[in-house]
Amino acid sequence: MKRTSAGWQTFNVFNILFLTALALAMFLPFLNVLAQSFSSSEAVVSGKVLFLPVDFTWINYQYVFSDAAMWRSLGITVYITIVGTLINLAATASLAYPVSRQEYVGRQWVVMLVLITMVFSAPLIPNFILMKELHLTNSLWALLIPGAISAFNFFVMRSFFMQIPSEIIDSGRIDGCSEMRMLWSIVLPLSKPVMASLGIFYAVNHWNTYMSALYYINKPSLWPLQVKLRQLIVSDEINIDPSASQFSGLAHMDPEGIKMATIIIATIPIILVYPFLQRHFVKGMMVGSVKS
Repeated sequence: MKRTSAGWQTFNVFNILFLTALALAMFLPFLNVLAQSFSSSEAVVSGKVLFLPVDFTWINYQYVFSDAAMWRSLGITVYITIVGTLINLAATASLAYPVSRQEYVGRQWVVMLVLITMVFSAPLIPNFILMKELHLTNSLWALLIPGAISAFNFFVMRSFFMQIPSEIIDSGRIDGCSEMRMLWSIVLPLSKPVMASLGIFYAVNHWNTYMSALYYINKPSLWPLQVKLRQLIVSDEINIDPSASQFSGLAHMDPEGIKMATIIIATIPIILVYPFLQRHFVKGMMVGSVKS
């Protein structure tokens, strides 16, 4: 058995320590936010909360879930995440599949045009004028259509499609499959890893939609969760009515605890999606890493 050199062992130790410190730097702030969301107002104001709740209470979550506007924003975010991800995957696959096959004429020009969009992007004002002329402002379509295809995700999916043996495509054509039927019945079932990986990327992007909604949507009734959260944190628009039945007996409710509860609600759902797609996600991340 080959012995590991002292230098390599030292590198492993420092590598583990560095990655551990990096993980803690990301996890501990989230743990602090979670603890504050379950702590009483007195504990939060006095700074007693670190990583464990102090004077455990559900009152912050009761307040958030009693807010009809919060439920509406959450529903809008869920809607644009599901619908937007489906649109993204369908559009990206529809473009990536043709340019991944050698027999399609002009595919190099399409790839070049997509590559240009990665290097040069349109400024904000022309984008806003375009959305306004297309009557997409103050509409959820402004959050779904403009980013239907990500150039980076397009190249990842194209790379995966190019690894599908041409014999499988040829056999489908011999059996009489149309190009659309071949994409739906043969290519996509073989592409679950890349579809799951890019689906996570697209879903996280939609769940965290903020700037586009801020630019193109002026109606509070159409604000997604992240914009609602920004309004809650920046504007301090928290109106607490101690006389309400669910808050009776509570003299003071700290707005910071409510903000933390809102942050947790906006973060947890998208985190819970990953374990169900982890196996496909890891496979998809290996796309293009090995060339035959």
